[in-house]
Amino acid sequence: MEDPYKVLGVERTASEDAIRAAYRKLAKRLHPDLNPGKKDAEERFKTVSAAYALLSDPEKRARFDRGEIDASGAERPPERRFYRDFGDEVVHGKYRAQSFGPDDLESIFGAAFRDRFGHGFAARGQDVHYSLTVDFLEAANGAVRRLGLPDGRTLDVTIPAGLKDGQVLRLKGQGLPGGDEAPAGDALIEVSIAPHPLFRREGNDVVLELPVTLKEAVLGAKLEVPTVKGPVTLTIPPNSSSGTRLRLKGRGISGGHQYVVLKLVLPHDGEPELASFLERWQPRHPFDPRKGMRTP
Repeated sequence: MEDPYKVLGVERTASEDAIRAAYRKLAKRLHPDLNPGKKDAEERFKTVSAAYALLSDPEKRARFDRGEIDASGAERPPERRFYRDFGDEVVHGKYRAQSFGPDDLESIFGAAFRDRFGHGFAARGQDVHYSLTVDFLEAANGAVRRLGLPDGRTLDVTIPAGLKDGQVLRLKGQGLPGGDEAPAGDALIEVSIAPHPLFRREGNDVVLELPVTLKEAVLGAKLEVPTVKGPVTLTIPPNSSSGTRLRLKGRGISGGHQYVVLKLVLPHDGEPELASFLERWQPRHPFDPRKGMRTP
């Protein structure tokens, strides 16, 4: 994968706000909904989303900067070291203490028994950890993603519908091989979900902010609205205020709902006839929208 900093067009010293602004600018230009049928734009959008998912996570960004993971979030294979390398690590005249986990101890004792008795424990292979970034809609609806491994192999990872950000998937037997005839370890894949420029998730519900005109808000309208499962027609009731929250039942994630929040938008260049009308207009039922906000 490409360097995520180059993908977003930012420096390595860029702030979180600068990275977020760069992503939003690219996402709005490349999003598939705005480029129907353009495969190049869709692929570029996925690349941009993956880059942002990595750099927006402080821990993953730091690990990438240190070279511990690659641009896809996969672990880089550690450098092979030999006993003489450890012999050179001297602190105050003594060898540096090394810490070992259960898997390391199992390997050490297994090797000792093989040397002593000609055979060893049937040690299960170690688990390996990888990172994978998926699109918001892939996590919502389910998908199959191919993950490239440092050794050149690939794994087809099934993304279950409704997967949550940070969830870990276990692929049995896809880790390091075991000793003798022991089973291989598992592949543990931590999945990050790239943010979407239109949708945000609240539990299993999805929230979408929908811009509407003054006419649509006052008179009501029937509008096509995007959802994670495809566009639907939504009825906007007459006299709807900005901030009105409408529900699309069952159009969320795993049985959740989608909520559409109306956002009243006026023309950028103004509307002279509307302004002239409002200057002359006297409401039949005056009201104060700021009632209750007054302070003593």
